[in-house]
Amino acid sequence: MKTIEETPNIDILKKIGTIEKEIVDLKLSVLKKLAPAGKKVVKLKGILKGVQITDSDICSAKKHSRTPEP
Repeated sequence: MKTIEETPNIDILKKIGTIEKEIVDLKLSVLKKLAPAGKKVVKLKGILKGVQITDSDICSAKKHSRTPEP
């Protein structure tokens, strides 16, 4: 009699496992789409002649940036 009662439980556990795998796959596909597309970090110091960019300017830009620091 235990095998008859355990069969629905085993089916439910298999379905839960399948759903968990699908969720992980969806998370990975979303993360791949949101990941930066190989953009390079550009150093601003010295790129423009005659323009002084201070460390406070860089800190301010980092605070307002949408991308997290590495």
